[in-house]
Amino acid sequence: MKDVHMVVGIAAITINALVTLLGAWLWRRAGSSQWFWWGLRAGQIIVVVQVALGGILVAMGRKPPGLHVLYGVLPLLVALIAEQLRAASAQMVLDARGIPSAQAVGKLPEEEQQGLVRTIVQREVGVMTLAALVVVILLLRAAQTAG
Repeated sequence: MKDVHMVVGIAAITINALVTLLGAWLWRRAGSSQWFWWGLRAGQIIVVVQVALGGILVAMGRKPPGLHVLYGVLPLLVALIAEQLRAASAQMVLDARGIPSAQAVGKLPEEEQQGLVRTIVQREVGVMTLAALVVVILLLRAAQTAG
């Protein structure tokens, strides 16, 4: 079981690192890609699996160092906070431009609407890319403290 936990941990680090690289490239280009979002969700899912496996190991009596547990569980919190920030991104962009609601966007000229959408997507990609980077760092620290 410990070996499975280790392999899933390596996969979690790898997937989230790839998502970070792709996200940084997309953010720089102000673009988006289904691959980014699929990879991001895969990275989040594998972190949940990793934490569940760690929980099973603890329930079986394995006592990991305290920091290992902290570094292993914090990525879940990072993902939750990032999702909240991502969800708020659109409203923050609208507020910054003085647009009262999403319905008001429909009254803007087509070109402005597209620019607004690009800005919102770029911010969402940026938020989730930074979250994936923090997850990678935390998982690397968890690996270093595994004992």
